[in-house]
Formats: sequence, structure tokens, C-alpha cells
Amino acid sequence: MQVRTSSFTLADRVLIEVERFDQLDHDFQSGKSVTVFTFAPQGASGSASLNGVINYVRKEKMAITLNVDEVPQWLLHEKIGVDLLFDEASYRHMESAMRRVIKAKGDRTAELKEVLLGAQPARFSPHATLIAPNRALNPPQEKACQLIQQAEDVALVHGPPGTGKTSTLVQAILTASYTYPQVLVCAPSNAAVDLLTERLGEAGLEVLRLGHPARIDAPIIASTLDARIAAHDSYKELKLLRKKAEALRKQAGKYKRNFGAAERAARNHALQEARMLKENARHLEDYIHYDVFQRAQVIACTLVGAASAQLDGYRFPLVFIDEAAQGLEPATWIPILRADRVVMAGDHCQLPPTIKSFEAGRAGLSRTLFEKVIQRQPEAAVMLEVQYRMPEVIMRFSAQTFYKGKLQAAPITETHRLHPNEPILEFIDTAGTGFLEHKEKDSLSTLNEREAVALLRYLEQCIRRLGIGHMKQEGWNIGLIAPYSAQVRALRHHIFETFQFPNLKAFSELLTVNSIDGFQGQERDIMAISLVRANETGEIGFLSDIRRMNVALTRAKRKLIVMGDSATLSHHPFYADFIDYVDRHGSYSSIYTLPDLIEGL
Repeated sequence: MQVRTSSFTLADRVLIEVERFDQLDHDFQSGKSVTVFTFAPQGASGSASLNGVINYVRKEKMAITLNVDEVPQWLLHEKIGVDLLFDEASYRHMESAMRRVIKAKGDRTAELKEVLLGAQPARFSPHATLIAPNRALNPPQEKACQLIQQAEDVALVHGPPGTGKTSTLVQAILTASYTYPQVLVCAPSNAAVDLLTERLGEAGLEVLRLGHPARIDAPIIASTLDARIAAHDSYKELKLLRKKAEALRKQAGKYKRNFGAAERAARNHALQEARMLKENARHLEDYIHYDVFQRAQVIACTLVGAASAQLDGYRFPLVFIDEAAQGLEPATWIPILRADRVVMAGDHCQLPPTIKSFEAGRAGLSRTLFEKVIQRQPEAAVMLEVQYRMPEVIMRFSAQTFYKGKLQAAPITETHRLHPNEPILEFIDTAGTGFLEHKEKDSLSTLNEREAVALLRYLEQCIRRLGIGHMKQEGWNIGLIAPYSAQVRALRHHIFETFQFPNLKAFSELLTVNSIDGFQGQERDIMAISLVRANETGEIGFLSDIRRMNVALTRAKRKLIVMGDSATLSHHPFYADFIDYVDRHGSYSSIYTLPDLIEGL
């Protein structure tokens, strides 16, 4: 690889863009830690390797933020390599948190452990003075905010898709800021923390976002600790002190072995002054850190980020954990160790966290702390029951299957239509076509290329029918979901690397192709799902995790298209029920009634 450009981030870190010389499969992706190295002689330029974090990967190019504030010469003049690093620190922090929770006795952590695990009942203050949220909320949302204010130990906000969970949480945090000088807000992923940081900033709160700048969205980079330090009134003085100290150190290093008493005294004086300047810089840096933290009303970070040394000595009267149903239990305990009271928000009927160890999952880690608390302390939970995303026909199947029929569509969802004559829900059945699945050679991921092409043909027709100009004018966007990475790659290949689908390619700025996991927490005006599985044995693999399908089926705002093989899928009762549901609502079509989709396949 070779460095093509170098620049500085807002936080004064080095950002490089590297380009590879040939095509290859790889596991590099945004947020991963890497080492940049060269095998060339390093000469006098310093170390021949640097650590950093990937900002983005785009085809043959990759941007990396390096943990330095100057660009070494070898980086610009030599061919380099980039190696992935295994992030062991996260697992160490989780293990440490679990040990502390297990050993906790006679303190607030021990009390919270007893409540969260159901050994003691959760306590509430019914006579607590309630502060009304700043914006109008629906009754379940208001009830959730009241419960949070009354809870002495824990409160849970169960937020099904589209029910305004994030909006409710933002109002609860805003209300808490009237009572407490500072609260901690966490989530399992950087994306979820970034969303909350942005929304809280829009609500007028002073938010400090902890974490590596390369893992944080550009719109909120000014909220990061690095950026806040760089913008501090005393930062220029800090840089000047460091620069003077480094200049004196270099000056002292110029003296060689053969020099007299005067030169020796001058060198010692320079070194002593450099040490003094460095010590002054350290004190000034400590002051800047302290000042930045003191000004923050909300400190935001990931669950594991709450273990940061920057928070050593901090304890918070209230800790909010968003997307708690996606957080590994050991990670969820990390911010709770700093909490007097805990608020968790999430939906345990959607995607759980990924458990890589079968043994660990079977031993209990497949269940999140959110799931345990909502089952053992049901009086501490409020479910948000009004959703604002989907029309009734899209919502109802999930509402009946996962939410005991309690979920209701807000009246505004009746206006969520592309066109009066455009169906809102469609299931296109590929049974009998011979569109059989197969394994991708390199990854062994499951693939159904003919189904992918058929679905793209249908979307192409849909765009032509609605008018690409009209869709762009309205700002309608499209999401394409597949449960397997090989199918995601096939869909992207046919859209962006062939000339079969000009309308979809022209719509690329409003089109997202991703896995089900990648769409958690998001919505699109049109969602199209390729279910992939089609075989003679009825094997559906991890599609049997119906919580994953709950996510897929609840992303659409105006139109949901599902394509799959009913003969294979119907072996599982969930999919048999779904196909019956779409049939009852007149939303079922055999692909044979749409001959343009299968011509030539």
C-alpha cells in the first residue's frame, strides 16, 4: 500500500488515506484498530510502525487516524503495510467489571446487583416532585419519563420499532439535567452513542463525547474530548509549552561526547528547563481536562468506553443506557459500576448481541441484563405503545407476534404512502422457480444470486413506476436487506458494478444495501428484503432467530417488499404465519405472475 494524502483532524491528529495496489478480500472496516508499518530501513526518521484507527474503507482506499501529531518521513516515502490489531482491552474491561460486581458487598453496586438480578424489589418514590418534559409526549412516553424520575434503583423503557424511544430518552435526560449537574449516557455501539450525542446537543445540552475521533461521526466531532481540548482557551499555551520543551530537549541532544564544563552546564540547564516546561505543560493539560469535564452536563460514551481512565474517580447520580437489549451483560455492568441509579432503554424483541462462544451463550451470556431485569422487575418497565413509522398493515404482524397486540399505529402513519395505487406490503414467492441457494466459495456464506437479480428487477420497475425524479424530489430512500453477507455483496455487485439496473445506480445516493444487523435502529421509505434460503430440506439456518426478522420487517416507512421461497420458509411456523398474514391482506404474489422478473433466469 501507499499513502496518497495526509492531513490533520479537528483534534490535531494525523489522518492518512492509503491505497492498495491490487484487489483482495479483507476484514478492514471502520472503527477497527490497526498497525501501519514498513519493512524499509527506518533510518533516522524514527519508528517504522504506528498504531491507529480506521475512519472508512472505500473500495481500494482506506483512511486511518494515527495516534501521533506529526507525520514521520518514512510514512510518505516508503511502501507500507497495514495490519489488523486484536482489541483485547474490551474483553479485559468486561472481565474486570464482572469480577467487581461479583465481589461487591456493602456498597451501592452491591445494592444495584441485588435489584437488577431480582433478589430485592425495585423501589420507587411515588411522591417525588415530577418535572414535565420540554416537548409534548404521548401518554406511554410521559409515563416512562415519570417512572424514570420516581425510580430509586432502576427504570426500563421498552421501545418497540418506531415508538420514539430515543426521543423519550432525550426528554428524560433533559429533565434529569434540571436536577443533576452531570449524568452519564452510554450505548453498546458508537453509532447509537453518536445519535444520542447529536440529539442531546440539539436539545441544548452540553455533551462531552468520549472515544477515539476516528470512531465518531463527523457531525458531532466538535463534541469529542480531543476537539473540546483543542478549542479550549489555554490550548495554544499548552502547545507552545510542549514546543519549547521539545526544542530545548533537541538542543541539549546536540552536544557530543567531547565538550567542556561550559557545554555540560549548558546542556544540563537546557534539560532542566525542558523538564520544567514539560511539567508545566502536564499541569496545564490536567487543568484543561478538568475544565472540559466540569462544563459537560452529559458525558457520552460506549459501554466499554465507561471503563476509560478519563472517568477514574467519577460517580454519577444517574446513568442512562440506550440500546441496552443489544449490550453484552459484562459490558452493561461497566457503566453501572459508576451509577447510583440506572435507566435502561431498548427492545429485547429485536436483535440481541452477537455471542461468539456457544459455551458462553449456553452458560447465560446469550441473555442480556436488560432482558433479565424486564422479566424479574416488570413493575420497573414501561412499554411505548404508539409507533410513528409504519402503516398498520406493515406493523400488525410484528405487533401480534412480538408485542401481544399492544402496539398501535399513530394516525400520521396513514399518510405514509408512495402513491394511492402503490401496494404498501408485498410478498413475492419464488417457490417452484429453481432459485436455489448455494455457498459462496471463499466465505461459505449463503447466496441466492437469481433471487437477488429478480428482486433488483422488481425494485427497478418500482422506481420506473414512481418516477426517479419524483422520488428524489420527495427525498424517498430505499433500503435493501439480506440476512447473509454473500447476498449483500451480490446485490451491491449487480447494482454498482454492472449495467443491468440504471435506475437503481442513478438512485445510489438514496440507496443503502446492508445486512439486517446493519439496519438496526434505522428506517427507509422503501425496504426490500431477500430471504435467500431455498432448498429441498427446509433448512433456514439463522433465519430461525425470529428477533432478527422482527428488525427486518419493521424498517419500512411507506412500502415493504419481501421475496423468498415459501416452500422452504414455511417449515418454520413464524414464516408460515407471515405468509398466511400477507395472503389474508391481499399482499401475496407468486413470481410467476410477474414474468419479467424471471425471464432469462
